[in-house]
Amino acid sequence: MNSEPTHYDVIVLGGGAAGLMCALTAGQRGRRVLLLERANRIGKKILMSGGGRCNFTNLNTTPANFISANPHFCKSALARYSPWEFLAMVDRHEIPWHEKGPGQLFCDQSSKEIVAMLASECNQARVEIRTKCEISSVDRGQTFALATSLGSFTADSLVVATGGLSIPRMGASDFGHRLARQFGLDVLPLRAGLVPFTLAPKALETWEQLSGVSLDVSASAPAVTFRENMLFTHRGLSGPAILQLSSYWLPGEAVSLNLMPENNPMDWLQEQRQTRPRQTLVNALAQSFSKRFADLFCEYCLAGKVSPEVTMAELTNEQMQTVVQNISAFTFYPNGTEGYRTAEVTLGGVNTDNISSKTMETKTVPGLYMIGEVLDVTGQLGGYNFQWACVSGWCAGQVV
Repeated sequence: MNSEPTHYDVIVLGGGAAGLMCALTAGQRGRRVLLLERANRIGKKILMSGGGRCNFTNLNTTPANFISANPHFCKSALARYSPWEFLAMVDRHEIPWHEKGPGQLFCDQSSKEIVAMLASECNQARVEIRTKCEISSVDRGQTFALATSLGSFTADSLVVATGGLSIPRMGASDFGHRLARQFGLDVLPLRAGLVPFTLAPKALETWEQLSGVSLDVSASAPAVTFRENMLFTHRGLSGPAILQLSSYWLPGEAVSLNLMPENNPMDWLQEQRQTRPRQTLVNALAQSFSKRFADLFCEYCLAGKVSPEVTMAELTNEQMQTVVQNISAFTFYPNGTEGYRTAEVTLGGVNTDNISSKTMETKTVPGLYMIGEVLDVTGQLGGYNFQWACVSGWCAGQVV
């Protein structure tokens, strides 16, 4: 048996969107590429994304849709590979898609089509893909030397596309961050992003009764506001508005919900008083929300201030102000989040000050590249993280 390690031009660690995009791009340039994936198949996170239909890009992608200690870092890469270029690949493979929200593109059928497309592109570019591969060590001399469960390999360039800590049941780990530290790179603090909020036990006793109830809200933390749906759960609050907010929220901060983002609550109350003067407040609220929510809203938010059985005609101006205040600023303090178990992304990561914004190569270790979620670049909900994975993978693939 030959004990000499097999040499490649490029070894890519990680078979997610970033790794696959980098591998196929490098392979198309004639590079000899090996992609190593720890799981039993490539693209596992892609398969579960978008409810199994993969929100594979957002046509409205801008640098403002990303969180990073250096908000300027992603600008160059985003400008060089647009959502339309990835969409052209999707169309070339005749994958049917639809626009679910403004700019948010999903597969009509299954995320499997996106994984199959990337695998096909890798195959055409003669990329060698190996799964179920555990890496025991990475060293660098004249080349990068890897000891793995599948044998020893060397490469002139090493690309780290191992993702973050989100959804550990899918095989997520801190391997990429440990590798970055091994080579002297700074890793900024990590935390779960795009993740549901949990509530303290006392508050949960009240609001878990609404588990499954969804509301259209404008959700705000001190720095940002998002207008989307929210969902009560048996652990706390979820839904797109909450997931978006979670990436910006810091422990101890309040979250405020405007429960009538399309209407002026005072105008609504006055209209109710004029058109249905004999209707009780709780029944009026039930018309706009739901009976379950109206009952709890009156019990929890208006207790001792406004009776739910007061008729609209009997409401005083002071009582109306109280109702308006609670509708327009329904405030709560999250107990925390559900953490990496259900988080869609990992905030923080390899400090982009260590990385070339054009090539994704580390500035201090020639030939070492960091792409995708392992970097301190995190997108908002809506296809932005997938686009960043492809963009950063494409940039590295152009030069490795």
